[in-house]
Amino acid sequence: MARVCEITGKKSQVGGGYSNRVRATKYNPTGHRRRQVNLQKKTLFIPELGKKVTVFVSAKGLKTMHKRGAYLTLKKAGLVK
Repeated sequence: MARVCEITGKKSQVGGGYSNRVRATKYNPTGHRRRQVNLQKKTLFIPELGKKVTVFVSAKGLKTMHKRGAYLTLKKAGLVK
């Protein structure tokens, strides 16, 4: 399963891992690092539906659900009807 947030669509990114010394000399590159998104598995009770929904959501997606409301956010993402 891909590590993708179901609300925001965030996914992992690849970036370089360079120390300050390597930046100065441009020798001995350390290669690339994969930076994973901060995913959480959450089970939410949705009163409008009267049931529980399990989602894999990033920390930013949780903040979005807290601000807008879980039902509206999940409905906009197409996870509930």
